[in-house]
Amino acid sequence: MTAAQGAAAVAASNANGAPAQAGASLTDAELAAHLAEVAGRILIEVRASGMLSLKKLGKAGDATANQFLIHALREQRPDDGLLSEESKDTDERLTKERVWIIDPVDGTREYGEERTDWAVHVALAINGVPTIGAVALPGLGVVLRTDQPGVVPPAPERLRMVVSRTRPAREATEVAERLGAELVPMGSAGAKAMSIIRGEADIYLHSGGQYEWDSCAPAAVALAYGLHCSRIDGSPLVYNQQDTYMPDLLICRKEHAEQVLALIPQIAPAA
Repeated sequence: MTAAQGAAAVAASNANGAPAQAGASLTDAELAAHLAEVAGRILIEVRASGMLSLKKLGKAGDATANQFLIHALREQRPDDGLLSEESKDTDERLTKERVWIIDPVDGTREYGEERTDWAVHVALAINGVPTIGAVALPGLGVVLRTDQPGVVPPAPERLRMVVSRTRPAREATEVAERLGAELVPMGSAGAKAMSIIRGEADIYLHSGGQYEWDSCAPAAVALAYGLHCSRIDGSPLVYNQQDTYMPDLLICRKEHAEQVLALIPQIAPAA
């Protein structure tokens, strides 16, 4: 059995052996959370097999999780559009009001290194708005979802700015310096966004360029938890665009948004 066939088989049954038709009775939020959780378990199993080198592991994990997710979504929500990092994009989704936006492995490097700061993103954008979503953190055994929001822990006296562990954005580091905030290096975009919900950080400012699949599910979940989500100029995040590139992002508690947004224009552009 190939990886694609195996993933398709998993799409046909859940962990308890229930038929795939059971997914039709799930709400969109339940479906997003279930798919993200199952994809995470598939990825853990692929990695635990010990059959793949680090370089091959990322590709195999991406491909296998992607096949599961796209087959499951096309069966469970056949009338909706679909955008995945790991599948060829088409203009068909642009005609749809409801579009699923997925990232099978957000943080491929962290996944391969057996770190915990990688994620699986499953989101539903409705008329461009990140409405439904789930972010699985399989390394932690956690799925954060839009239909089960909790209370975000209060911020400490000294704020924490979560940044890339390999290439922190200059705007983020300079804003952190002006706020007197501590830098918290972390892997994937989903892990960074969820770190605010989990009380591990307070501000996620990204200006290094992303794509819609990098932030749609995290933004949907963050909004459900009552956080501020926008572009770094304060404009709203809009999804299912023809050009899927999304240059920047700000996720933080609402009480910090105005101060952060006011600081960004004060940072001189790079020479």
